[in-house]
Amino acid sequence: MFRKFFCVACLLVAPAALAAQTQIKIATIAPENSGWMKQMRAGAKEISERTDDRVVLKFYGGGVMGNDAKILRKMRIGQLHGASFTPSALTERYPNLNLYGFPLLFDSLDEVDFVRERFDDRIVAGLEEAGLVGFGITGGGFAKIMSNVPVTGYDDLKGRKVWVPEGDNSTLAAMEALGLSPVVLPITDVLTGLQTGLIDIVGTPPVGAVALQWYTKVKYVTDFPVVYTYAVLVVEKKAFDRLSTDDQAVFSEVMSGIYRAFDEYTLAENEGAVEALKSNGIEFLELAPGEVDKWRERVLQINLENVDKGMVSADLYREMLTALQEFRAAGAALDSSESATR
Repeated sequence: MFRKFFCVACLLVAPAALAAQTQIKIATIAPENSGWMKQMRAGAKEISERTDDRVVLKFYGGGVMGNDAKILRKMRIGQLHGASFTPSALTERYPNLNLYGFPLLFDSLDEVDFVRERFDDRIVAGLEEAGLVGFGITGGGFAKIMSNVPVTGYDDLKGRKVWVPEGDNSTLAAMEALGLSPVVLPITDVLTGLQTGLIDIVGTPPVGAVALQWYTKVKYVTDFPVVYTYAVLVVEKKAFDRLSTDDQAVFSEVMSGIYRAFDEYTLAENEGAVEALKSNGIEFLELAPGEVDKWRERVLQINLENVDKGMVSADLYREMLTALQEFRAAGAALDSSESATR
């Protein structure tokens, strides 16, 4: 009798336990064996353990789910629940995510840190308006010009096919304003584009060039901060809302912690990647004197025109510029004070 009761109880409990498990499927272009994927899978394991397997994360690395447009379609129909995106990929759903992604906006990582400290939380909070839950922003460092011909000035770019990420309308507009020949491709197609000659020049941080193997198809790096790169991990809010409040807290704590860690050691990763590029015979170049001012004058005006067209909130962008100008003014005053005391 006891055995019969026990079996019936098992039949009743088992389906309930299975029904309580929620699987969150997340896509990324990060290579399967990369440090990023190892950390994310470790995070998935921790979440599973701390929620008693109520929340299970399944990652699809290496771009196997296709480009950003395909991933977004799969998220809309529920085939995927989240992904790691660069800001341009989410422009249609949340334009303000691209706040830091305008070309020639920043001169240094110190400037980036100052601005991000004041705006990151607002950007991540705004994702919810687009039906997404974010877990922080991780910086990738500055994209550098990488090419098979030396690039030290504007004339070296003329007639060259310059890659622009799919959806990155701010960079596309800047390239067109400079009279260049942009070629729009998803990140997943860049290596093939370099191999076939479809593109001649790419912009990426050193760590990205190494991780995605693009460095094998270039000979030169122009050491100039073209554009600040960063990414976010997002999950559809409707999927996240299926989790209990406690399980949501665990998910957010673990994933936000991982993204903070990524953000902190990106600088070291890029420094290591620079050494890897040099050891592979890639030559680092500087822009010729005066070229930076020549580029910036035209590009910054185009940035403002794009903002006024609604590429990001005009009020938010101008507020960020004000903060950036305050930082530069403080730095200039400090330099002047130090010079006076010497």
